[in-house]
Amino acid sequence: MIDPGATPPKGDSKLDVRRWMFDVPKVPLLILSALVLGALLYHLIPFKADGELSDFTSDGCSLFPDSSLIHADDWCECCLEHDIAYWRGGTEAERLAADKALRDCVLQQTGDAQLAEAMYIGVRMGGSPYFKNWYRWGYGWNYARKYQTLTKEEKALAEAKLQAFFANDPALPCE
Repeated sequence: MIDPGATPPKGDSKLDVRRWMFDVPKVPLLILSALVLGALLYHLIPFKADGELSDFTSDGCSLFPDSSLIHADDWCECCLEHDIAYWRGGTEAERLAADKALRDCVLQQTGDAQLAEAMYIGVRMGGSPYFKNWYRWGYGWNYARKYQTLTKEEKALAEAKLQAFFANDPALPCE
């Protein structure tokens, strides 16, 4: 971050001054933007009745690009798998495992440890079931569910809904 007492670099180049002025970490700004957006939408999202699992939906990498805008790197499939886990919900340990799986998948797909870690930090900070947003842990269930172990019946229902979703040849965000 910029030291308020620092002076701009001396030199003839305006580019050096611009780099100095805008040398702000991008990941914290992205995370802050996601949290602010989530807070703004807090009261706009309708929620399901208790015990009702909505049909599966995915927007790819919620509030994050699905692939690189510069390189051929693509991590959208990682986000789709992560969305399946987040839609299903479950325990706090299952959420941590899903978030680590996302990080590992992004690292495997891109070889970019900083990108993988930034996405991991973003989902750890913004995906809590205590936030009222569309990308929270357990978003397929009512907001009040939070962290809760799925029963055998709920697991079977989730599996049936996923099979129905993919059987309809949906337009996926990664295509």
